[in-house]
This record gives sequence, C-alpha cells and structure tokens, in this order.
Amino acid sequence: MNEADFSGAAATAQATPILIAPQAVLRQKGRVVRPEDMATLREGLPGMFAAMYQAPGIGLAAPQIGISMRYAIVDLGEEDAREPIVLINPEIISESEVLHSREEGCLSLPNQYAEVVRPEAVRVRYMSLAGEQIERDVDGLLATCIQHEIDHLDGVLFVDHLSALRRNMILRRLAKEQKAKRG
Repeated sequence: MNEADFSGAAATAQATPILIAPQAVLRQKGRVVRPEDMATLREGLPGMFAAMYQAPGIGLAAPQIGISMRYAIVDLGEEDAREPIVLINPEIISESEVLHSREEGCLSLPNQYAEVVRPEAVRVRYMSLAGEQIERDVDGLLATCIQHEIDHLDGVLFVDHLSALRRNMILRRLAKEQKAKRG
C-alpha cells in the first residue's frame, strides 16, 4: 500500500485518539523508526489519517498519538483531491534565510493559535513508505507544516517558538478549556 491507499483507508478506519498537551510523550524526542517498526507503523496509518482528517488538520506526528517514534503525516489537499505524505525519520537539511510568519495551530493544543516565524523554504530528507530516501525542496504552507511536525518529533510544540509570556497565556487558556470540557 502507498500513501494514497492509507489515506483512502481513513474513510473506514477508527480515528486514533489525539493526545492533548501537557502529555509527557509530546515533550520527548522520538526514536528513529527501524525496519522492524514498519509493519506496526503501516497498521496504524489509516487510524492516524482518520484522526487528522476528522480533526480537521493538515499534519499529525506519531508522538501526538502516543508513539514516541520519528514519523509524521501531512496532507494539504482537499477532501476530493488528497495529497498525503508520510515522512519517516524526516530531517531538515537546509533552510532559507528568508523567514515567514504564519498563524499556526496544533491538534494537541486545540483552539489555540499564534503567529510563528519559521524559514519560508526548507529542504527535507525522509524515507518513504516504499523505503526510498527522498530529498525534497518545499516552501510556503507545506514547509511550515513539515517544520511543525518535525518539531513534534523533537518534543517541541509551536508555542515553544513564542515568548514565555505568550506561551504561558496559551497553555493556561488550554488547561482552563480542557478542565471546563471535563466538567
């Protein structure tokens, strides 16, 4: 099965629960995906895509579903034109000097948004589901999304790019909303 097959399987898959901060796994650096992990990774992809699409979101990293490994999914396509990407052991190998500010949110910090400054373009290296090493230049929203997901693999949340004051305001607001939700 390829990325499109797993993305399509999301329609009938049970969505994997997405962890909400401050879960400890969200702050851990994920371990490298090894060849023996691939069967488990593939098995979980339909539920991971289902969770991302239902949220709705455009990216989801393994730590966000409680798996401390270095893989993530991204899809900027519309429902009728999916563009799924599975990034296994991704790394940024170069980045533009030009920075861009974009509003970011996170499925593990629901309803919280802030402007984050990141490189406008990056070159990313990752392994595909077929086991191929891919190097790809990306820019714009895709570059932001991939950088955001790689941050998750390093235990970094988008709020960590903000001032301490702004970060603490967002985390306090999230905690208050989650407490109210639990009743």
